[in-house]
Amino acid sequence: MKKYFKLRGELSSTSNTTIGLIGLLFFSSMWLLISQMGWLPKTILPHPFDVIASYKTLHFEKFLVRNIAYSIKLNYLGYLEAVAIAVPVGFIIGLFPFFRALLSKYVDAARFIPLTAVTGIFIAWFGIGNAMKIQFLAFGIFVYLLPIVVQRIAEVPKVYEQMVKTLGGTNWQSIRYVFVPHVMSKLFDDIRVIVAISWTYIIIAEMVNSQDGGIGAMIFAAARQSKYEQVFALLLVIVLIGIIQDKIFLYLDKILFPHKHINK
Repeated sequence: MKKYFKLRGELSSTSNTTIGLIGLLFFSSMWLLISQMGWLPKTILPHPFDVIASYKTLHFEKFLVRNIAYSIKLNYLGYLEAVAIAVPVGFIIGLFPFFRALLSKYVDAARFIPLTAVTGIFIAWFGIGNAMKIQFLAFGIFVYLLPIVVQRIAEVPKVYEQMVKTLGGTNWQSIRYVFVPHVMSKLFDDIRVIVAISWTYIIIAEMVNSQDGGIGAMIFAAARQSKYEQVFALLLVIVLIGIIQDKIFLYLDKILFPHKHINK
């Protein structure tokens, strides 16, 4: 029994799966009980059976699959652009003291920008089409990812860099054989966590020109029509997509950085 409460302890995959299923059963049962007893109004917590039944309407009348594909495309393009810009810029800032002194304070300050308040700026710059939504989502990830890249570079042990110099290596060799492998190995986990932010902002992005569709636009429309069972159904879809996305990242992590999983 002690192993279940050991600080930073680890359980077997069977135990993890079993306990996870128990947790799912518990929360599902509580949801059903609260709904059946009427302890909360349906505007706050719809009945789970109503949520399940709403998928028929969402699929056949609201074109759920097409809207899911549209939102996934926006998110994929958004965080792909954010990563493509944040990683090289972060390396430049983190590696060279001139750029670190010049930009690091502003990079840290950018995290405090309320993204909901700059929607109008992105509309003015990029219009109301897909370009605006992609840039908005990319910016939302970029402002959080860039400081992490800089921080990961700062965490590289100096002994590795000194070892390359002792062997007569150049600065470029230090970057290639020390900083890039070490930072990217850590950063891949950070990217896996941070890209979930784009799903947080998807409703804001898709509210603009909502006739283009997307899960965010569907949630916004369902909430305006007080169809809260559909709102919950769509939120569960986003959670499921997030879980699948996370599994894909973990799979890629094992392929790209197998050394991280040797003892697991």
